[in-house]
Parts: sequence; C-alpha cells; structure tokens
Amino acid sequence: MQELREKFITTEGEYKEGEVAVLRQRFSLENKGSRVTRAILTSTAQGMYEADVNGIKVGKQMYAPGYTYYPRRLLYQENDITSLLKAGENELRIYLGQGWYCGRFLCENKTQIYGQKPGAAWILCVIYEDGRQEQICSDMDVEVLESPYEYAGEYDGEIYHAGLENSEKVIGHVVLYTEKIPDSLEKTLMEVQVQEEMPVQVVSTLEDGRTILDFGQNFAGIVEIDPQYFSGEVVTIRHGEILNPDGSVYTNNLRKAKATIVYHSAARISADTESNLDTQVTPVVENRVSHNIGKYRPRFTYMGFRYMELSGAVYVPGMITAYAVYSDMKRTGDFHCAHPMVQKLYENQVWGQKSNYVEVPTDCPQRDERMGYTGDGHVFALTGAYNFDTHDFWKNFLTDLRLGQLDNTEGYVGATVPATGSAGIGFISMLGWGNAVTILPEMMYRQFGDEEALPGQYESMKLFVEAEIRKMGRKNLWIGASLGDWLAPGRDMAWQAMHNNPVSNSFIVHDLEVISQTAEKLGKNEDALRYREQLEKTRAAYIKKFVKKDGTVAKDYQSAYIMALKFVIPKGELRDKVLQKYVENVKKNGMETGFFATEHFLPLLVEAGETRLAYDMLLQEGCPGWMYQIKNGATTTWERWDALKPDGTVNEEKVQTSGENMVSFNHYAFGSVGEFYYQYILGIRPLEPGFAKVHFEPYPDERLGSVKGSYVSRHGEIRSEWSYGEDGTLHIVLETPVETEVVLPDGRKDNVEAGRYEYHIFS
Repeated sequence: MQELREKFITTEGEYKEGEVAVLRQRFSLENKGSRVTRAILTSTAQGMYEADVNGIKVGKQMYAPGYTYYPRRLLYQENDITSLLKAGENELRIYLGQGWYCGRFLCENKTQIYGQKPGAAWILCVIYEDGRQEQICSDMDVEVLESPYEYAGEYDGEIYHAGLENSEKVIGHVVLYTEKIPDSLEKTLMEVQVQEEMPVQVVSTLEDGRTILDFGQNFAGIVEIDPQYFSGEVVTIRHGEILNPDGSVYTNNLRKAKATIVYHSAARISADTESNLDTQVTPVVENRVSHNIGKYRPRFTYMGFRYMELSGAVYVPGMITAYAVYSDMKRTGDFHCAHPMVQKLYENQVWGQKSNYVEVPTDCPQRDERMGYTGDGHVFALTGAYNFDTHDFWKNFLTDLRLGQLDNTEGYVGATVPATGSAGIGFISMLGWGNAVTILPEMMYRQFGDEEALPGQYESMKLFVEAEIRKMGRKNLWIGASLGDWLAPGRDMAWQAMHNNPVSNSFIVHDLEVISQTAEKLGKNEDALRYREQLEKTRAAYIKKFVKKDGTVAKDYQSAYIMALKFVIPKGELRDKVLQKYVENVKKNGMETGFFATEHFLPLLVEAGETRLAYDMLLQEGCPGWMYQIKNGATTTWERWDALKPDGTVNEEKVQTSGENMVSFNHYAFGSVGEFYYQYILGIRPLEPGFAKVHFEPYPDERLGSVKGSYVSRHGEIRSEWSYGEDGTLHIVLETPVETEVVLPDGRKDNVEAGRYEYHIFS
C-alpha cells in the first residue's frame, strides 16, 4: 500500500472543529471498443470519510476507514464499484470529516487528538475487457466543493443543508497532505454497517407542538429523513434514552454531547425541473444497484436513544426512519424462555452488545464518551462471543491494544483502546481494565479455538506483566489506588479507591497464570519459570493479606470473595471455606457487585452447590438486580443498578472527579449475566478449545418453565432444551455436532458422539 500512502491530499485553510470537506474528482471512461469488466476503488483517510460514485454510496461501511491507533496503524477499504460507473463522464465525491482522528472526542472533549487536519487518499483501478488497466488517483486536480455540512461530529450530531447536497460550486482545490502517515496500512477486518430498521411504536405531541417518537427499544443508530415530506423547513431532532415527567426527552445524562440533527430542507422544486434532473445514463455493466438517492442519513455520527424529539415540522408517518448501527457480526447464539422477564433480560443484553460494538467496545453510545474501554469490554466478552461471532472484532481491537502499548512509557495498557497518546501509569492504575491483555486472547482461544491468539499477544502480555511486577516490588502485591469493582452498590469512588486491592490484585494473579502457561507452550522456559515463581509469590501474598483461615476475605467484602475465588484460590480446603463464606454473605446481603464481580456472581453460587440461590438472585426484583431494571422498563442493561431510583427519579449522582452526571441506560457490563444463560441455564460449555469437544451440564429451575437455545460453534450448532412436565418430570434434549461430555442434574454422566439425545429425570 505504499502507493496509497503517497496519494494523501487535504484542503487549504485552518482547522475548524466539525468541518466537512467535499472533494470531487471527475473522470471519463470512454469505451473505445472495450468494456469495463472491473473497477476497484481503494481508499482511506486520516479522519472519517464516505465515498460516492455518481451520487451513490460506495460499499456498506459506516465511519470508514475505522478507528485505529493512528500513530501506528491505518485501515483502508477495497470496493468493487463496477456497477456504479457509466460510459462517459463519472464523478467521485469524498465526504471528508474529522472523526476520531481530529474531531471532538473523549470525556475531556478534546480536539486534534491524533493529528491537526483530516486527509484522504484513493486509487481507482479500472480494468477493461481487452486487458488494459487505468488508474485514477487522488491528485492536485481534485476540486473542493461547497459543503452541505455546517457541522458534523460524533457527540453533537450534524447540521445539514439539503439544498447544497448536489452543489456544483467549486470553492478551492486540494493541497498535499503533510501529516505523518502510519507505516502500517491494513485492509478493514470488521465493518460498522446499518442494520435493523427500528419501527416507530408510539407517537405523542407536546403542548408546544414538538413530536415525541418512541421506537420501543434503546439502541445505537441513526435517523433517515425523507425530503419529500419537507419544503424549506428547518427540522431539529434531539435524541434521548428516557422521557422526563412532562413527556419531553431527558438529556441531562448526555453531558456535553448535543446528540442533535438539524436538517435544513430544500425548497420544493417543480415537477419539470425534477424530471430533468433524473437523466438516464448508460451503465458500463448491467444490473446497476438501486439506492435511496436523496434521503438524508448522518455520515459522521450516531446516537444512543429510544426516544426522538422532532420540532420544526409536523410529523407525518414515513418522514423519519431509524436504523440500528453496529459492527457487522454473524449471530451465533439464541435463547428462548417461558419466563417473560428472564427472556427480556436476555434480549436486553443482546441489544447492549449491538449498541456498544460500534467499531470498538464502547461503554455507552449516548453521551460524550463512547470510548473503547478495556474493562467493560473484557467482562462482557464471553457473553458477546456466544451472542455473535466476535473473533475479528477482538482481533482488530487487540492489534490496537498491542500497538498503543508500545508508546506507553511503562509498557502498560490503559483504560481505553485505541490509546490516545503516549502515557504511563497514572494515579489511578485502572487495574481490572488493562488486564484485557490476557483475558481477551484467552477467551478467543477457548471460545473460537484460535491457536494464535495467546502466542500473538505474548510480547504484549509480557510488557504489561513486567509493569505489574515493577509496581508490586518486594511486597508481591500492587497496593495503590484503583477503581476496584466499579459501581458496586453502596460503594462510592472514594471507598473503592481505598478498598480496591483484593479486587485489583486478583487480576495480577490471573495475568501471571496466563502468561506462565503461554510461555510454557511456546517453549520460553526462562520466562515460564520466572512468571510461575512470581505467580506463587503473589498468590501467597494475596492469601496472607486478604484471606483469613476461616475463609473470610477482605472483611467480608462480597466482590473480594468473588474475584479471589475466580482468579486466586485453588481447589482445596481453603477454597471450600471461602465458597461457604461467600454463600453466607450473599444470603445475608443479597447482590452487592459491580462491573467485574457481577460476571462471576451466579456461576460461583452454582459451584458452591447453591443453584437455587443463584436463581433466587437472578429472579429477585429489588434493587440491585437485573429484574429491577426490567420492572422499570429497561430495554438494555444499565450502567448502574439504580440508574432509576425506586421512586422513579433518575440517579443523577455526580462523578467526584469531574462533577458530571453519570447515568447511562445502555451499558453492557451487567449484561455479562448472558454468560450464565449459555453456560449454566443451557449448559453449553467448551470441553476443548473452540468446542472441538463439548461439556453439556444444564442447571434447570422450574420457575423458568421451558427453555431452549443454541450456540453455533466453530464445529457446528449445539442445541439445548429442557422443560418440566405436569408430573414434575424434567425432559432434557441435547443436539451436538461433536463428542460431548454430559452431566445431568441427577448426577448421571454420559459421553456421547455427535447426534440428538433425550433424557428424562423423574421427580
């Protein structure tokens, strides 16, 4: 891709936040007795871009070229545009926005994070029937047209003038782009695309004439505006997740994000003029694709919303359409249950994933954040890998994690990826976040059978673990401030910072376990010995400091029990004691977990032999609890258990360090309960990496009624089903494509080959 690197161009003038340039290149394709058989457009940008050929969008990708660690890696796209070309004159337009590269981004609302201005480059390779090839590249003859965009940015939205969308007015020419282009240009692995249409379910009108549209589902997406319903109006569309008591859209939790579309519609043109514009062209090849030309969709933003407030025009059905937007992934998981609230929770966590798998694993899609959080990402990763085939999504993310880490002065991985500049370990170490460096590749190996995931991340893991070892020193523990089990109920930020160590140090133990095992597999014997010795020292130091002989952990702190059991304490007498103390804690206090411990809360109760208690906790309707969210109308999982207080008001507690509102109704961390659905309710787990062999062990509960679901693994679809008869008999069905180890609720065990099997357990 060296040639593409040399073709970058940009516009003249100083940087202006929210500016969108329209670049036009005209070119002629003369038949000369030979037809065009193929035309490939290779394009990229430092910034965000969309390409149109003869007024038709190229490809399906949104927010191209994609968000990467720009100092070291940039993506490019290859699109076959043969069907978009016509004989004679053609026109390529590039809409060039600022995106993550230099637009406003981060909680701090910074601009020009990675560079000063956006730039674009492209090469169009045209292949003729007689074998001739022609290249049309971005060069100094490209024109800069008047832009229909007054503003475009991820957080605030877009201000668009429809009357200028086909403007022919040339306002300048391009200049050579002089900013550094990264050495690595790679083809896009995962595309964000427009997905489901979200039908309007309820329409209401406020006293002042504003129209409220309810799509019935919180999601990340965009609006589409049909211009045939407007003539000269200025339409303003605001987005929100919930409504205020007066029926208006609640926007306090957006913080500095406006999340608004302002659409200046064009004045109506006469039928004669409209007919003249619709001239016929001769396609180079047949089967030209059809598109909704003329309809407006945002190119440079998306919103997190359920409700939409329309002002400036009278609402008519059809004038506004909404679509979900997320990374394009194959659906692999399925779950159906007779218990409506349990089913709704499953659907909510799926929508949480769709809403937050937009280019990177974001924390939320609505406010001025939407960053690729490592902690939120890894706690939901296993659930997400059952819902969808996320292999390429994480492969892309881990590449940027690895590259950004190289510019960290201490070899550390921060809270968000792609990294936003060189840095070291700050006052808040964010242990539990950067540990995605070991957790994600381990998940990819076990879930997808990716043999390269751990070896490919080894040097990255090593940099991270060495930073941890330096911080631990002779104590063999890292005692310092961190966020702990973030948003555990009743534990504010100050408390977490002072009591985080049994949570944060559990991740270090896990890191040492993973890297020592990986070193052994790679034959790196010196490394393996070093990390195995450090593992034993750190595990012993952890147990000595945080675990009493009677099994009490960190003064009976529930999150500490969970993280110690998950990552630190091996099987044996002490583990049995800790499990028992954990069960006693849950029976006494209910659920008190935050972002990290919630993932393991129910599975550890099952391990302790308390399956009934696990279902009690799943089904309990008080706060904190999943069913509390369902009872309060949630359609995705919330950032905090009490995002809505029991009295129905919004929890607007401010973040102590910033004074900002922190309540999101679309965070997926607590949706990690989906792991329990697949692995325990359905009982589908890998016995060997990638499900080459399966372990099938469902844990039924009569309160759920009937249950069925499936997972499409690398080796085929695994189906699970169970139900209770009127006489209390439990009927279980397994369909498996591979050898499977079966463990039934009555203790029976079986080893079966691929096939369909039915089991009956009599009451």
